[in-house]
Amino acid sequence: MRDIDELREEFAKFNEQGFNGTRAFCADGSCESEEESDLKDYPSYTEALYAKLIAPSVSGIYISRWDIKAIALKAGDSMAIHPRKRMFELLMKYATSKETMQAVLDALEEHMKEKIAIYQELITTFPASQEIFQPKIEKAQKTIGLFPKIMAEYFG
Repeated sequence: MRDIDELREEFAKFNEQGFNGTRAFCADGSCESEEESDLKDYPSYTEALYAKLIAPSVSGIYISRWDIKAIALKAGDSMAIHPRKRMFELLMKYATSKETMQAVLDALEEHMKEKIAIYQELITTFPASQEIFQPKIEKAQKTIGLFPKIMAEYFG
């Protein structure tokens, strides 16, 4: 029978090596797999952008179906409500030119900055909430920082 220290050591080793070279368990969003990766690693730019922009564990901001609808409207597109992934796919079909993609990213940046302002207001009003909202703010700012790279990789 294995002793608990052997199991801990094995678990630590597994977590370090992980699956496909990424850490296996990271509920807090601090793993290497969440570090900036090359957007070209994904099968399509839509999937890459969905993984980077829409996943709240990566972007720091939850983007609802209504948010996507509002972002599309600001960018010049109108769409009906569908599941989030489908709506994002439709938004990316709209953003096929450099100009329309820039409009989408500008609208998304504006939306994210509005959410960051809400988080900052909550931190100011309720200082104990900083440990919850500060990491979300940092992720959102990092995501916004990806926008020029997105434009360069796909339209540069």
